[in-house]
Amino acid sequence: MAAFRRYPQRTRQLRAPLASATLLLSVFPLALPLTGAPLPVAQGSAVSESAIIQQTQEEMRGAAQRAFTEGEELREQGSAESLRQAIGKYNQALLLWRAVSDRTREAAMLTYIGKVYDGLGEKQKALDYYNQALPLLRGVSVRGEAGTLTYIGDVYYDLNEKQKARDYYSQSLPLRRTLGDRAGEAATL
Repeated sequence: MAAFRRYPQRTRQLRAPLASATLLLSVFPLALPLTGAPLPVAQGSAVSESAIIQQTQEEMRGAAQRAFTEGEELREQGSAESLRQAIGKYNQALLLWRAVSDRTREAAMLTYIGKVYDGLGEKQKALDYYNQALPLLRGVSVRGEAGTLTYIGDVYYDLNEKQKARDYYSQSLPLRRTLGDRAGEAATL
């Protein structure tokens, strides 16, 4: 520590890169744990901030897709334990999709988590996740919105709240018709 006091110029030289790294990690806290791959280095050994952001975004998307795929493999096993593990993987993917601001995939992960909770019989948790997904889907994915409305209706039906179920089915039905989704329309009816 005394050496830094004796050489203030060297202290400033050391602090500048540390401050930049600290700022970058505060903006992209998931960047380093995702891979051990080196960051891209531009000509002249200066690292371009946009190159770091681009690589970080791509790495996060790749990690999100891998987590989703692993979740799907666990969900397909069908045991209660594997379904709970699938929820963990879907949650990992959810956080990564949020970090890269992919609202459509974020909504998809919320819906998948809701479906797994529904399958486990945890109806209130399923509703919580479906209701988080719904506003993200509105205006972005008519098909996703219609499906999620139907899933919410199904949960209320299972909870013996028939009027609430009908309310959600009646919101889903016109969307299914707009899409020409005859199978979805039949399932909703």
